[in-house]
Amino acid sequence: MRILGVASASAALTLGLAGNALACNISEFSAAAKCDGTKGVISVTDKDPSGVKAKVSVYLQSNGADAKLVGEQEVEGTREGVTVDFSEDWKPNATYRVHVKAGNQVDEDIKPNLVTPSEACESPETTTPPATPKPSEKPSEPAEEPSKPAESPEPSESESTPAASTGDNAPSPAGDSNLAETGSSSNTGAIAGIAAALVAAGAGVMFALRRRGAAKTR
Repeated sequence: MRILGVASASAALTLGLAGNALACNISEFSAAAKCDGTKGVISVTDKDPSGVKAKVSVYLQSNGADAKLVGEQEVEGTREGVTVDFSEDWKPNATYRVHVKAGNQVDEDIKPNLVTPSEACESPETTTPPATPKPSEKPSEPAEEPSKPAESPEPSESESTPAASTGDNAPSPAGDSNLAETGSSSNTGAIAGIAAALVAAGAGVMFALRRRGAAKTR
């Protein structure tokens, strides 16, 4: 009887330990903030060998309270682990609360709360290298300066000095001269006749005046 009692107690203890080993536990769940390319995700992994279905809920925290529900998913864990992802454009140093509800075995949060990295996922602008010019491309040449108008050549000394007029210094023809001519002018005889008449008239006047004066003196 004593041997039977010891064997029964050992069997019960073994079955109890086995049951506890297969029971779902909050320590079998973990959460992490990751980047899927340029998008942020929150990944929750379930490493429950018992395969109990669990409901995972993710909340964004603000000042110690839930600000919004990011999402809820069901997961059935394995010994190797099963991961579910929640799309979330998380900000650096943000806090998330992850709650797990698995039947009557687990109904609590993963401790401690999830805090995101200090650097956000890279945006497409930062990952794209700046475009470099191709070797075959030549730098644009500066615009040509407008051509200056051709300078007119300065006139030579022979062209700038007017030629001396030959008509000013040349003697005018004899027929065009205004000077009195001696000898063969056709008006010379008429002038001489008028002069002689004037001399004779003058002499006559003088003679008459003298006679009149002599008569008065007698």
